[in-house]
Amino acid sequence: MPMKRHLLYLVLAAPFVVMAAPLQCDIGPITKVFGSVPWLLYSCDDGKSLVVVSAPGSPAAPFYFFFSPEGRGYHLRGEGTGSKPLTDAAYMELEVLSNKDITDLVGQTIAIRKDATKR
Repeated sequence: MPMKRHLLYLVLAAPFVVMAAPLQCDIGPITKVFGSVPWLLYSCDDGKSLVVVSAPGSPAAPFYFFFSPEGRGYHLRGEGTGSKPLTDAAYMELEVLSNKDITDLVGQTIAIRKDATKR
């Protein structure tokens, strides 16, 4: 658990994230496959942003993508030093996600949190 929080705080400290208040992105995770490798998806406390983090032990690690709301859609950014062919393949799959796809993924991460609190 501490490693998860450490990684997420590093993601949020990235210089390209410019906001009035820092986001906390620890809702989830759900696991999805992009570019043929697993990724952990976390949503943020704004209820809109989504972080896609390479799974532990993945050849795509360390790498993350960040979907941030922008205008009527989302902006996708990525950073890391994982396998370039794998992260490029994941990027190609992520960049074609629709706004609805992204909001559905955010909803899935929120549902995981709600399920965990019921136990």
